[in-house]
Amino acid sequence: MLKRLIKLAKNLLAISWVRRAYELVTHWTLEAGALNRLTATLYAIGGLLTFNREQYAVLRGRREYYRNLDKARISHVELRRNIHRLEKGMSMRPLRPVFAKNFIGETLDFYVAAIQLGAASPACRIDEAELTWAQNVLARYFEVVDTSDPAIAAAQQRFELEQITYQPATHDQVPFARKDGVVGGVTCEQLLTLSEQRRSVRWFLDKPVPRELIDKALLVGRQAPTACNRLPYEYLVFDDPALVRKVAAVPVGTAGYRQQIPTIIVVKGNLDSYFSPRDRHTIYIDAALAAMGFMLALETLGLASTVVNWPDFEPLELKMSKTLGLAPHERVIMLIAVGYPDPEGMIPSSPKKPLNVLRSYNPPLHSAPATRK
Repeated sequence: MLKRLIKLAKNLLAISWVRRAYELVTHWTLEAGALNRLTATLYAIGGLLTFNREQYAVLRGRREYYRNLDKARISHVELRRNIHRLEKGMSMRPLRPVFAKNFIGETLDFYVAAIQLGAASPACRIDEAELTWAQNVLARYFEVVDTSDPAIAAAQQRFELEQITYQPATHDQVPFARKDGVVGGVTCEQLLTLSEQRRSVRWFLDKPVPRELIDKALLVGRQAPTACNRLPYEYLVFDDPALVRKVAAVPVGTAGYRQQIPTIIVVKGNLDSYFSPRDRHTIYIDAALAAMGFMLALETLGLASTVVNWPDFEPLELKMSKTLGLAPHERVIMLIAVGYPDPEGMIPSSPKKPLNVLRSYNPPLHSAPATRK
């Protein structure tokens, strides 16, 4: 039914006078709606479904965030966020004698809750590496901060009591100097060559993709920067032919080549990683950064990929949510088709915009108008 409606709409817009009338009405409607924030609000009422799904997803995500605080989970995003904040504080120059005083108590609450919830639910214990990282950073924090401050002294005492129930700190996951980190020998020219090699490939060989290669590439994607180290995304990998056909049939963008995709991946964002609507776009930023590294890594393994655009279109959102069994706070970011490239498959040339269009150095800043006295 949906495909028939889309086809009908395309056929109608192919008629020149219908298209011109549609564009004229759309143009003047947008002119009126974009006058100011009030007219934009009135415009949004008429197109309620356009943004209501996102509003609902953000609200449900915030609700789930607070519900999760009392649940045993493998990963505790609230703990990850605060431990990352501590690491940033320890990386500042100069190092302040007292910092994080306003949230160290909350961080200890999260740390203790993670230990206790994990102990009470053996079937869903927290990731050991996550808890070790938290403990190492907390231990180092109390070494470098001024513990004569009453609030910090109280937090330190509580930490020393609680960490005994877990394991001694190892100090192998704490802030470190750049010179002590991993240094690769990849040149910019080599990276540019790899990025030029990576093209959106839509034609694949009839050959299954080994899961170990997918996982190997995901390790590269996982290293992408992510706000407060929360990694608010998941990769749903489908390589069973029947499931691939079912999932690949949902997006309109796979028309014409979906029948020969060996593996399809749905990149899903989790809005329950955030307590505030100000972070509602972070799932898209973080997932996109990780996806790029993942796709570059696929190229080094002899695999190719293409990103399948996922527009925020209500009928498709509903269909995909039903197909995957997604919760309201789980949003599809993109789909990625993966396989061994067919050497004879055609690829659009897609030349990129010139640098002088994409980049400007020191563009002029616009100051706020002066206030009359």
